[in-house]
Amino acid sequence: MNMASYRWLSRLLGPALWLSSVWRCRDYPGQRQARAERWGYLASPPKAVSVVWLHAASVGEARAVAPLLQALLAAGYNVHVTTNTPTGWQAIHDRFGDAITQSYAPLDTPGAVGRFLDRLRPTAAIRVELELWPNVLMQLRARGIPSALVNARLSNRSLLRYQRLGRLMAQVLGCVDWAGAQSQADAQRLQLLGMPASRIDVTGNLKFDQPVDQTQVEAGHHWRQSFAAERPVWVAASVRDGESEVMLEAHERLRERYPDALLLLVPRHPERFQWPALPQHWGSNAIVRRSLGDRVGPQTAVLLGDTMGELTQYLAAADVAFVGGSLVSVGGHNPLEPAALGLPIIMGAHVFNFAEIDALLEAAGGRYRVSDAVELAATLTALFDDTKTRERVGTQALTVVNDHRGAAERSLRGLNARLNLAVLQ
Repeated sequence: MNMASYRWLSRLLGPALWLSSVWRCRDYPGQRQARAERWGYLASPPKAVSVVWLHAASVGEARAVAPLLQALLAAGYNVHVTTNTPTGWQAIHDRFGDAITQSYAPLDTPGAVGRFLDRLRPTAAIRVELELWPNVLMQLRARGIPSALVNARLSNRSLLRYQRLGRLMAQVLGCVDWAGAQSQADAQRLQLLGMPASRIDVTGNLKFDQPVDQTQVEAGHHWRQSFAAERPVWVAASVRDGESEVMLEAHERLRERYPDALLLLVPRHPERFQWPALPQHWGSNAIVRRSLGDRVGPQTAVLLGDTMGELTQYLAAADVAFVGGSLVSVGGHNPLEPAALGLPIIMGAHVFNFAEIDALLEAAGGRYRVSDAVELAATLTALFDDTKTRERVGTQALTVVNDHRGAAERSLRGLNARLNLAVLQ
């Protein structure tokens, strides 16, 4: 496939994409406006003459890019942020409010992209990780608007998938003026996909620069002291379908040695979470839900963290963290969040989304690998048996975070140098 055929195909699929946007936006707050924005109709375009367009697809990218966005604002840039999901939109809004303007991103059709660019009139475009939408990048290049990728990452699996598209991805990357890659391996894979090495710099991972929400940390510490000060507490963070059963089995095994152990079970998608079968002998009061305001009592075995935006609080209340999405083929979720709080980390083998970070944590001795409930329970038991080891492993995980900060500053320098961004202030 090449750029011309993709452009033709995206036009042909326009009606289907419209129906899809109607369906997908049905649960969005302000669904009518969201649907209009997905088709390029900005209700209130920014009034600033010079606007940098920053796109972060979802909540993960929105959180990752926050340090760079903060640096852009501190440097005096006017920034318009787009996301694809309501959780991403909310994460940006909660953090930056009226300091930026924001909307949903246009669908990648020639008409939607054209309408969006006509209304926004950006002077530069920054895309987080690997948002390689051909119509967007082609129209940016045709209009003379410089574009960049920041925090760019490309796994081996994604590389193979993109290579099946033939010439298209090389043409798309030819429209990108600069990429700040997370690692040397990511930079090499971008080159294999067709991006010239002269346009790539290794800037590091912005996730290392994410500030810790101290308000949530303090809330987590207060909660722990109030309800579980003397109990062993572990958190299963961002658990996906197929993992909750493993968490509960491991917790039951742990409670054979520590009967008062408490599990904070935090699903990745609370709205879709389905309880697995529970051990009958736990009793009816063994599980409470955060969303219902249930209190943790002496008989509580599991607190279901089925709320949004409180993960840091759950982590701060725990002694050990399991990071979900790693026992199933999702690729793992971000282990830097517990590492930044000095927690020892446990993960499964499916970590391709964070392979480089996982390798750093392993080399530093800050992460354990498990494959099932038996190994998870054994690791938890060993950590709760040995406080000094638990604290040492957590400190080593925190050291990895502290040693690799600075990606936001390096990314901003790259943007200024390669996109001549400074003239847009």
